[in-house]
Formats: sequence, C-alpha cells, structure tokens
Amino acid sequence: MTDHARGPRCAAIVGAHASGKTTLFEELLFAAGATDRRGTVREGTSVGDSAPEARARGISTELSVASFRYLDEPWTLIDTPGSVELGQDALGAMMVADVVVVVAEPMPDRAATVSGFLKFLDDRNIPHVIFINKMDQAKGAVRATLEALQGFSARPLVLREIPIRNGDGQVTGFVDLVSERAWHWNPHKPSELVTLPESLRPDEAEARDSLLETLADHDDHIMEELLEDVAPPTSEIYDSLARDLRADLVVPVFFGSAENGNGMQRLLKALRHEAPGHEDTAARLGIEPGSGPVAQVFRTLYYGQFGKLSLVRIWDGEVKDGLTLGRDRVGSVNALFGRKPAAHGTAGPGEVVALGRMTTAQTGELLMADRVGTVDWPAAPAPVMALAIRAEKQSDEVKLATALGRLMEEDASLRLDQVAETGELVLSGQGELHLQIALSRLKAEQGLTVLTSRPTVPYRETITRNAKVRSRHKKQSGGHGEFADVELEIAPLPRGEGFRFGDRITGGVVPRQYIPAVERGVTAWLEKGSLGFPVVDVSVTLTDGGFHTVDSSEMAFQKAAAKAMTDAMPDCAPVLLEPILRVTVTVPAEATSRAQRILTGRRGQLLGFDARPGWLGWDEVMALVPQSETQDLIGELRSQSLGMGSFTAEFDHLQEMQGREAERVVHARTAAR
Repeated sequence: MTDHARGPRCAAIVGAHASGKTTLFEELLFAAGATDRRGTVREGTSVGDSAPEARARGISTELSVASFRYLDEPWTLIDTPGSVELGQDALGAMMVADVVVVVAEPMPDRAATVSGFLKFLDDRNIPHVIFINKMDQAKGAVRATLEALQGFSARPLVLREIPIRNGDGQVTGFVDLVSERAWHWNPHKPSELVTLPESLRPDEAEARDSLLETLADHDDHIMEELLEDVAPPTSEIYDSLARDLRADLVVPVFFGSAENGNGMQRLLKALRHEAPGHEDTAARLGIEPGSGPVAQVFRTLYYGQFGKLSLVRIWDGEVKDGLTLGRDRVGSVNALFGRKPAAHGTAGPGEVVALGRMTTAQTGELLMADRVGTVDWPAAPAPVMALAIRAEKQSDEVKLATALGRLMEEDASLRLDQVAETGELVLSGQGELHLQIALSRLKAEQGLTVLTSRPTVPYRETITRNAKVRSRHKKQSGGHGEFADVELEIAPLPRGEGFRFGDRITGGVVPRQYIPAVERGVTAWLEKGSLGFPVVDVSVTLTDGGFHTVDSSEMAFQKAAAKAMTDAMPDCAPVLLEPILRVTVTVPAEATSRAQRILTGRRGQLLGFDARPGWLGWDEVMALVPQSETQDLIGELRSQSLGMGSFTAEFDHLQEMQGREAERVVHARTAAR
C-alpha cells in the first residue's frame, strides 16, 4: 500500500432502507474503537440517526458523519439515508468519499434496491465495495445475490470470501479466498480461526480461481502465472486487489451480519489496506494539487445554536478559523461525531469538517482562497410529488418564507414555486415521506404549523361552436351615464392556438380608441370563463357596435364586451379541458408490466416501453396521463417496484374532458368560488 493513502480517508455507507446501513455504521465505529459501546437506534444510543426527526420515525433522515482513528490512522465514515426519497444526501457523500460501501440484503430479488447506487458509482468511477448484510438469516444467499447484483453493475463483482454453513444451512463463518483461511463467527466477539472444512475445499478452489481470473484481466503478471499453472503469492493478490479497487476496475464483495457484529473487522481491514487516499479522489474530481486551501461543500446544515454549517472535505492546504475561503471568512472549524460538532481550529487535506458561518457557501461549491470554483456536481432529481402550503397563521407568512429558504439551501431535491394563476405556494419533493419530513422540521425547529392541500390542477375550458352575439351596456345614474354597444363573432380555434382578437369595424360605428377596451373586456372574461376556468383556443372578432358621444367610455365598452361573452356561451357549447402530461416511468425491468397496469388504471394511454438508456436491468415506460392522475402516482409506483420506481413528466396537450369526472371538477370549482 502506498504511503499517500495513510492520510485522512473517508468511506460513505449507502444502501436501501432497512438494509442495515446504520447498524453497520454503528458496528464499524465500535469495532474501530471509536465508541465504547454498541449504539442502537432502538435504544437512542446511536451516533447515526440521532437527529430528532430520525429518532421519531426510526429511519435515517439525514447523513451522519463520524471522524475517528483506526489503528492510528484518521478516518471518517458517512452514513446516508436509505429511502430513495432522501437520496440527495447519498449523492453528496459518494462524491467526496474515497471509497463507498454499498450495503445489500442477501436476497436476489432485492438486488435492484441498490442498482441506482451502482449506476452512480460506475458512471463517476468511484471505487466501491459491496457488503451483503444480514447473513445471519437462514435463507441468506451469497452466490445468487452476487449474480443478481452483477446484472446491475458495469464492473465485475469479485467475491472475497465464501460462507461456512452448519447442518441447518445457517452461516457460521467464512473462508477468505486470498489467505485461504477459515474463520468462525462469534456474535459480538472476535472471530475464531478454524480449520478449513474439507467439504468446502472444492467450492473454495472454484471461487478462488474465479477471483484470480478476474484479477488477471487487469494484471499481466497474474495472467502469466495462471497460464504457467503457478499459484500467485498472497501478497501479490492483495496488491492487485488494492490497485484494481483504487482504479475502480473491480468491486470486492464481502458479507456478514452487522446486527451480530460479524464481518466488521474483515471489512475494516480491507478498507484500511485497499481504499484509495484523498489525493486519488481529488484527482478524480479534477482538482489540481498545490493550489492552496481547497474545500468541497457536500452538505449544508442549519444546526440549532451553531447556525449554518457547511460540511466540507478538504482537498488541499490548511483551513483554519478566520481564513477567507470563497466569499466568506471561516467562523469555526469543527470536527463531527454524529450531532456533536467539536471545535477543531484547523484541518488539513483529506479531513471532513464542518465550517461555521459560511454565509454564502452553497452545496456543491469548491471553496478556494481567492474564488469559488465548481466540479461536476450531481443535479437534483426532478420532483415527483407536490403540496400547496400556507402558514396556519397569516402573521407567520414572512417567517415561513425564511424557513423554506433554509430548507431549500439544505436540500436541493426540494423545490418551491409560487404559482401566479392560483396564488398557491407549492412545495415539491421526492415523495410523501420527503415532504412530511420537511413540514415536520418546520414545526419542530421553527414552530410553524403549515396547512397543506393538493395543488390546483390547471384545467382550462374552450368552446366547440361558433356564435354571434350583440350586447348593449347602458346605465344612467345622474350626470354622465355609461353606454356601449358591441357585436361579436366567436369561434373555436385549433388546440394550442390560444386567443385571437380582431375587428371588422367600418364607418366608425365603434371609435378606434374604444376597440382595445373591447379586447380587454373579452380577455378579462376569458380568465374565468363560464365553467370557472380560463378559456383557450378561441377567436373573437368585433364586427359592429354603437356609441354615444357623451356617455361612451373605455369602461363601458369593457363591460359590454364581458356581457356579450356571457350571453354567447350557451350557444358556444363550452367544454372542460384537462392537461395531459407525457410521463416517462423508470422501473427495474421486473416491474415493467406492473408499471404499465398502474398507468392504464389512471386513464393513461401507453406509448410503449424500452430499456432505460445506460441502465442495466431497468426499463422506461412512456404514456400520456392526465395531470390530475399523477399527483399521487409515485406512491403506487414505488409500492410495486421495491420502492425504486420514479417518473418525469412534462406538459403535452390539453384534452377534452366529459362525463362525471368533468362534472365533479366543475362542481368543486363552483363551490370554491
């Protein structure tokens, strides 16, 4: 192992919800001597999942950082949320980690739950290992799970050990395929070296040959030794594995049981000897060495009395209190161990710290002494669910705006929009859990109670027949009265044409200065329509009219035009239009047929499906779906795809809506008005 990798290193732990990530995080800290007891979420003694929201829900809701020393080497572990709805934290952690531990469950049919992580890591050439957890389960399958995971990985998966089972099929230990030594697990105690069972020797030899053949694909010397039937020395195999991991050529696979503390020391030692150093990670991100202090912001937090904290990985130089970095002066440098920032004063290359009072620093920015740079930071996924929100107390509106601004700064996968048409404030995110956590934080941290509802669907209406109408507005109330007379021809336009206004006035029957007022009267009426929605795809032509030299005015002609539109509507046969979205659903291939049924059950028109470009084992399903049917689509979709499905949607067209659904919409609009 090269000396440079002895500096501060960082490993991120990722995996699906309920895979045991946080338990692994806690057990690794205990095994490394960073904690003096095993922390558990259930007992409230964990380093990870210690945020109030995480404790209340019993799940990881934000990343947890713990810096410590293992065998006198500095390390940082980052535990990330497993829910796909909270995946933004995992992206940032993987970007700055030297190595990523992907936690998988020992069931082949759940391999797809980590496919998104494997795709991200492959695309960005981030070294990673797989840890198959929960191998204490009687049905835990290593080889079948390995084959299923390989279907989602662009890199060859290399099994580093094989299980030892008792007569009941329970995994009781493992055989290391490099050292060819066998170990018996002792729950929450060190493993015991045992004799390799004779019954396992054929399986061990086959698995070891497979390991060596994979290494030979990237190591000419090992290839020559295999061709000459020479057994490579153990030290050479370890060196080859380390080189290949650092170059992201192979993915080592380990297994164990975090719940029982099995496999922890084996994983820690592999990371210590084989994980790359921070210099390799900085080079992967395109950061040149020797350019002075450089820090990458990978998470922004608002942390009680600490205020704003910018979590950074330092790539070069020394960062200390009072240093100007980017646009701000560093208020404090803090080491992190769970939710316990500790004053650190100064930090150097490879360390993960929290910088205080970095007022303008944003997640993803590269902070340097004289400027702010950028790296190819992952974009936030498109929102899949939204809520219209408002403060319960009108006096809290300004406070709510400030609090929401902080949430957006912390979590780029949240989005806030002010919808001009409805006046609604719409909060969008990655699902119901994501949005509910955001609202719970507003309550807990800011004392804000927020009322929610479904965002208003932007229905429209149009007409289906021509009409000609004459309308007169006349009012006399002493002094100057009001008078205007207009004749309008109204006609439907092809879908998407919008609104057109024209005139065929001759002989001055309507003075030219009043014609714009007629148009304003028409457009004002079109904003509400006869069914309660804006009217589109209609042309209105002013063909005749009359005026009074004293009583006519712009306001009178506006009123006459609006009255004419109201009078004409019964003859125009108005209809409701609903927005249709072009939806692209992405799911693991085994869930494709279920996704199709979900879409057709929501009045969707299927357009076809295909393999998802660049994604192994995933499909895309395309359909045209009414917007009203997409508001809770993500919940049903994920329930039928191991929690992994998602979708994007964009407006396609407006479509006529009839029957009971149309009546229900119009009735609700009338009641609301």
